[in-house]
Amino acid sequence: MSRINYRIVIFAITLVGAIVFSMPSFLQTSSGKKISLGLDLQGGLHMLLGVQTDQAVVSKIKSIASSVQYFTDDSSILIEELIIDDYHFSFLLLDSDEQVNIEKMLTDTIGLKFTKDSNLRYKVTIDEIEQQNIKDKAVSQVVETIRNRLDQFGLAEPSVTRQGKSDISIGLPGIKTVEEEQRARELIAKPAKLEMMTIDEKRADQVYTMSKEDVKNYGNVILPSSDNNETKYLLKAIPLLTGSQITDASVAFDQNNQPIINFKLDATGARIFGDFTGKNIGVRLAVVLDNLVYSAPVIRERIGGGSGQISGGFTVNEAGNVAIALRSGALKAPVAMLEKRSVGPSLGADSVKSSILALLAGFLLVVIFMVVYYGYAGIIANIALIANIFIIIAVMAMFGATLTLPGMAGIVLTVGMAVDANVIINERVRELLKKGNSISFSITHGYNNAMSAILDANITTLLVAVILYVYGTGPIKGFAITISIGILASMLTAILGTHGIYHTLMPNIAKAKSLRKWFGIK
Repeated sequence: MSRINYRIVIFAITLVGAIVFSMPSFLQTSSGKKISLGLDLQGGLHMLLGVQTDQAVVSKIKSIASSVQYFTDDSSILIEELIIDDYHFSFLLLDSDEQVNIEKMLTDTIGLKFTKDSNLRYKVTIDEIEQQNIKDKAVSQVVETIRNRLDQFGLAEPSVTRQGKSDISIGLPGIKTVEEEQRARELIAKPAKLEMMTIDEKRADQVYTMSKEDVKNYGNVILPSSDNNETKYLLKAIPLLTGSQITDASVAFDQNNQPIINFKLDATGARIFGDFTGKNIGVRLAVVLDNLVYSAPVIRERIGGGSGQISGGFTVNEAGNVAIALRSGALKAPVAMLEKRSVGPSLGADSVKSSILALLAGFLLVVIFMVVYYGYAGIIANIALIANIFIIIAVMAMFGATLTLPGMAGIVLTVGMAVDANVIINERVRELLKKGNSISFSITHGYNNAMSAILDANITTLLVAVILYVYGTGPIKGFAITISIGILASMLTAILGTHGIYHTLMPNIAKAKSLRKWFGIK
């Protein structure tokens, strides 16, 4: 019992756990957590999207116009003829005494330019520098939004990266059926632009007869119903609320067991919603999603609490996609499909075969070298090496990591790195033994002397791996994850595991007449 020590106990528990958790990945069982293969290994779908950045500027103008509308209503400033025209909007100020207040509000908004004529008609635009900033931020926001949507969709480590000024490259591993592809494309490209818009009750009955010019001059917009394109609504172009005020969205079912979407607003949205509904009893408020009117109920009373619902004949999948899109945020600008191609699994099978062959070849060469050069000490190092591979696979499986071709290269590289610490330790032990020190003294001080070199080498490599993970994308992240896990596992197996094995076998080593079998020296 004196041979049992805490090092060998920790190492044994870790090794058993690693074997258990890595078996589903090795055996590809139906149960248990397994490593997912990336696009380059299992095939899938690759898409190149183009972001229509000009529309982001139009949306920003619309948002600013909505803010002006709320500011003037809240401050009791009288304006009329608030009209949006693509890259600018205009309004007529009725009270000249309010010029200071309205101009302060416009000046405080970054990037705005405005002019006014003798009739106090203001024309508001966004300057060129701010327009460029809006376009650049729109692309970055689209990348993050699509990434969030795909994460919530449940895909294994999708790759979403910016390419050039306005393009986005997307890799979706594991997409094999037409249905999966269609759902993923709908989720990615869905604008999820939610707006609360009031119906122009004065002219609502003219919706089918008004010209486009009249609609524009009155500051209105005509949108169809979600369930019937022939049904039209005349809405005020300036929305009361937008999806930017949504904090949560989820799928529920109404009394007829039909899917609906419940949503919640933030504090600002709840206040605007409550104030508007309190002041506009009898007015119809339309729920508009991606330029389709899903419902237009009449306001019967003030609606507090900052929540609402969207209904309109959704399927369960459609409602789920919309809820995901609303939670992750609307796209600041619409996207267009520039390129789409399916990556066949045959490339992945060849890559897996070649990588496994390289891993086995490298592993066997290292194993043979360690045994020939170090004897039994080499066998102990090889035990640590085998444990290291099991730990890497187990940890990646437990966290649902995706294995890519660079990740497999990282495992191959880890084989060499894992044995490096044992080489340093064995050389320190051999040096002390050659000086005539006892086996116990040589092993203990050999580990102590090797510790600084092992820590320095592994910590510096780990820092590089962390930097690669933070600033890298897609396959680079996979490589960084594999290397990081391998470094931490090698430190555990070399510093703790092999030391524990030596401590357990110390009586056997002490009885040995020749150190050549144990450490490869005379």
